[in-house]
Amino acid sequence: MRLFLLVVFCFSAFSSFAQKNTYEGFPSLTWPKLYNVTWQKQKDAQGEFDKPNFAKETLALAGKEITLPGYMVPFENGMKGSHFILSSLPLNACFFCGVGGPESVVEVFLTNATPYTDKPIEVKGILSINTTDPDQMIYVLKNAVLLGEIEF
Repeated sequence: MRLFLLVVFCFSAFSSFAQKNTYEGFPSLTWPKLYNVTWQKQKDAQGEFDKPNFAKETLALAGKEITLPGYMVPFENGMKGSHFILSSLPLNACFFCGVGGPESVVEVFLTNATPYTDKPIEVKGILSINTTDPDQMIYVLKNAVLLGEIEF
C-alpha cells in the first residue's frame, strides 16, 4: 500500500511540472510606481481642484515604453475601440466604482481598434503624465498595442 501511495504521489508531482505555464505578467512592477502620487488642494479661476504631485520614480517613467496588465473599461464605441481606460483593478472594484483612485487607471490610445473583453489584458505603449488637461486621466498610454489577454 505504501508503495502504491508513493507512486501516486510521485506521478502527481511530476505531472504538475509538465503542465504549461500560462502566467504572463501579473503582478506588475509598474503599477506601484504609478500609485505613488499625492494630492494637493489648489485653486484657479474655475474653483478648487486636487493637483497631483508625482514621486520621482513615477516621473522617471514619463516618455518611456511601459507594459501594464489590467482590465478594460470601455470609453467610446461600446464593444470595440482604440480608446479605453485600463484599470489595475477588476471592473467591479475600479476607480469608477469607488475603490481605487485616479492613479489606478490609465487612459489608453491603441494604434488599432480592439474588441472589448472582461478578461485581464496586457498593453504596451508610451506613458505620458498629464498635469494640465482636466479632460484626460493623469496617466495616458499613447501609441499602445494590445499584447493579449492574460491567462491564469
